[in-house]
Order: sequence, then C-alpha cells, then structure tokens
Amino acid sequence: MSTASSAPVRVEGAAVDKGLKSGALGLVSSIVLGVSSTAPAYALAATLGFVVIAVGVDAPAIMVLAFVPMWLIAVAYSELNKREPDCGTTFTWAARAFGPRTGWMGGWGIIAADVIVMANLAQIAGSYGYRLLGLDGLAESTFWTTVAGVGWIALMTWICYRGIEPTARLQMVLLAIEVVVLVAFAAYALVKVYGGTAPAGSLTPSLSWLWPSGVSWTAMTEAVLLAIFIYWGWDSAVAVNEETANPTRSPGRAAIISTVLLVGIYTVVSVATVAFAGVGTEGIGLGNEANAEDVFASLGATVFGGGVFGHTFEALLIISVLTSSAACTQTTILPTARGSLSMAAYGALPRSFARIHPRYFTPTVSTVWMGIVSIAFYVGLTLVSENVLIDSITATGMLIAFYYGLTGFACAWEFRRSLHSVRDVLMRLVLPLLGGLFMLAVFVLACLEYADPEYGETVLFGVGGVFVVGVGSLVLGLVLMVVWNVVAPAFFRGETMLRGTGDLVLDRATATVALPDSQEGTVIAPDRSNLPPGREPWDPRA
Repeated sequence: MSTASSAPVRVEGAAVDKGLKSGALGLVSSIVLGVSSTAPAYALAATLGFVVIAVGVDAPAIMVLAFVPMWLIAVAYSELNKREPDCGTTFTWAARAFGPRTGWMGGWGIIAADVIVMANLAQIAGSYGYRLLGLDGLAESTFWTTVAGVGWIALMTWICYRGIEPTARLQMVLLAIEVVVLVAFAAYALVKVYGGTAPAGSLTPSLSWLWPSGVSWTAMTEAVLLAIFIYWGWDSAVAVNEETANPTRSPGRAAIISTVLLVGIYTVVSVATVAFAGVGTEGIGLGNEANAEDVFASLGATVFGGGVFGHTFEALLIISVLTSSAACTQTTILPTARGSLSMAAYGALPRSFARIHPRYFTPTVSTVWMGIVSIAFYVGLTLVSENVLIDSITATGMLIAFYYGLTGFACAWEFRRSLHSVRDVLMRLVLPLLGGLFMLAVFVLACLEYADPEYGETVLFGVGGVFVVGVGSLVLGLVLMVVWNVVAPAFFRGETMLRGTGDLVLDRATATVALPDSQEGTVIAPDRSNLPPGREPWDPRA
C-alpha cells in the first residue's frame, strides 16, 4: 500500500474530487459494465428454471414485469446522477435527502449485497472452469471449487486494482462472448421449434406468455423476487460516474439503456428456452427440478446437437456462463470499492479507504479489502455449511430491494421542491416514487416469504435462514454505524458532507419541512434548482 495516496480534496461541482481517473470511460463502456454486471448468461442459467417451476409458460411475462421497477429505479439513478455524479451513489444521495445515518445504511446495503453475492459468483466460476477442462470430479468437489473460486476473486481484484480501462476492455470481450452465445442458443432453439425438430414436450411461442394471466399471487411473488435478482447490477454503470466522460449524463443514460437491453435479452432467451424444452416435469422439461439449478447445462447438447459444430457451441455455452460469472465478479468489486471510497472521503468510513493509486487512479485499500472480505466470507460460509451459503445468496434480494428502494425515495424527496415542468414531475417524482414503493413492497413480501421456516435450506432461531441472513446483514450494518458514530461522529453531525464540497445552504432556522436526521432542507443544488423563490443561499464555510 506504500504506493497509495490520500484522495485529493479539491472541489468540482457538488462532490469531492476523489482522485479517480476522469474521462476514462465512454457511454458504450458504461453500458458494457452495466449489462455485464448482471451476468445475463449465469443469471438465466441459475434462475429461469425456478421461475418456470413457479409460473410455467408465463416465465417470459415475469421477465417483462420485473423490468418495470428496475427501469423506474434506473430513472431515479439517472436524475440524481445529473445533480450529483458521486461514485457513492445511494450512500451520497440518501445522505443528502434523508440524513447521514440513512445514507450510511444505504451504502452498507450495497457493500453487504456485493460481498454476499461474490461468494456465489466465485463458486460458479470455479465450478465451470473445471467443467470447461473436463474435470467434472473437481467441479463436484467443494474443496477444489472453493480453491478455484478464491483464485477468481483474487484475479479479478488484481485487474480492478490495475485500473478502470483494463477492466472495461476485458468486460467488452467477456460480454461479447456471452451475448453471441445467448443469441445463438435462442436462435437454434427457435429454429428447431418452428422447424418441427424440437424434442417432445416443446411448445409454440405465444404472445400470451408475455402477460401473467391466471398466475396465483403466491407464485407471482416468488417468481418476481427471483427475477428482480437477475436484473440487479446495472447500477455499476453509475458507480463509475466519476471516471466517465460527461459524468452528469452518460452514466444515467447507460443505466437506463442497460435495463432495456437486459429485458430484451431475458425475454427472447426465456421465450426460446420455454418453447424448446417445454414446462414438463420430466427429461429436459423446465418444470423438472433436477434441471432448475442450471438449465443451459441440461439443454446445451440437445439444442446444438452433435458433430464438431454442435460440440463447439456447447462448449461455448459453458464458456459463456463461466465468463458471465467471472465478469460479474469483477464488476461487483467496482461499485463496492467506489462506494466505500466515497464513504471514506466524507468521513463515513476510515480515511484509509479513500486512498487512490498514483498511477492506476483506482481505490487501493477499498479494492483490496473488498477482495479480502469476499474471500473470507466465501471460505467461512463454505466451511460452516453450503446450505447457509445458498440461503445467503437468496437473501441478497432483500438488500437489493432495500438500497434500490431507498434510491427511488431519495430521488422523489430530493427533487420535490424543484419540479418546473411536466417532465420533472414525471421523471423526478412520480416514476422514482413508484419504483421506491415497488421495491418497498418487494422487501416486505421477501421478509414474509423468507421468514417461513419451510423456505430455503436452513432454519435459524426458529425462522427461515434466508430471512435471518438478510435482516441480520442490515442489523450488522446498524451496529457498525453506531460504533463508527462513536469513533468518528463528524459525518453523522452533518459536518463532512458540507465541508470542502462547495455546498450552499439555507439557514436551518428557516428551512422548510425535512426529515429529523436530514440536512437536505439546507443543501442547495449546484444549479440552484431547489432554491425557494425569493431566497438567497449562504456558504457555511464563510
């Protein structure tokens, strides 16, 4: 760490300049990071089967339905990013809107979700690496899969440490492989379905598959919770906003475009897969629980057929899931490292987390610690119980709904006094608020669903292990926040987010309605869009 230096404190716009390499990414690179962060191939392989088991042929409709709240939250990210392109995203925006403690918990939600999911991504990457080499015995071994998974985390941490540009270039290659194979898979499947050469049990696609009619509320809830998870990750495009050309515009556009591309990929592939395999409970049918954990592994040979060409594409299908999980491992490190960097820059974490490499312009301590903590969590849960590891991955959905929903509410609250047009009312208030409400509903439903002792693989303290891990992660964050509040109270007093940022504020004595923990009523946006008519701001540093 001797090569690292503290982040500079000069001011640019509304956020502290943290020393990251500005202008390193363009719009296309940001979109690539946003899409690859969701790991489309892996997400479909690991989730589509369970969605079909829940709702049958309506699985494509669930993909479309789950897109709606994701798009709404992407709109919130875009609007907030226009005002303050800070790599802390939810942490910074929620702190501005609702106060430092709420912001801290939003930042913690991102960190906790990313650390938990890293364990699963590493495990999949390790397992598929062995399968690609024909070492199926090692792929089934918990020990050797863990060894390989740790290696993947270490490798991706090193790449992220070396700079954002090498990361972006690698992501382009990995995503290109992934998308080409998914398109080929869908095309092959549909050609065989319409050509009459699909296996028994196949179905002809119907527009009715895009509308979830006749699905029970319980089944719909379970399926939507699963689908929400496979869309998660596009916000990585916004987490690198301070390293993007045109930082107030491109990251938000990339987030919205990413969600649109994802709904297209997920809908087409799910329609093709359901049509080819059907929803039967035997053989390659997607209703067969034996196929649910990896539908592509069950279908690859049947879809592509034999011969050199078929075996090549079957191998490419394995590679696509491998590269998907590996790419997502890398892009999961990015937002976490930058989120903790932002928290440290504002004093919400130890200042060492704000160190930037003088040559690579990357967060040094934040990146390395993300790798270390992820490895420790992965190895620790693997030693304790693979069932707990499985339940911890499911619990990630609760954390996603928590910080996504918080971002939607933060957008609506932050802009409530600066709605100057119909466009502002829609994009800054109505859509983000609807997204926040949807995510709140998802969080509540997840709590009810996951608390059932019958749900998941484990039972802890008499309730479902998924619920305990999810809520326990948030409680752990609350405890850590209280401890840091005692150790370094300046951030929680609302001091550090004003100091050195160039913020203008209103006199608190004359500020209008605000939440108890909030300094939002005093903070004036750089463009003065939320300055009440007839009022003048003042500089607290003067």
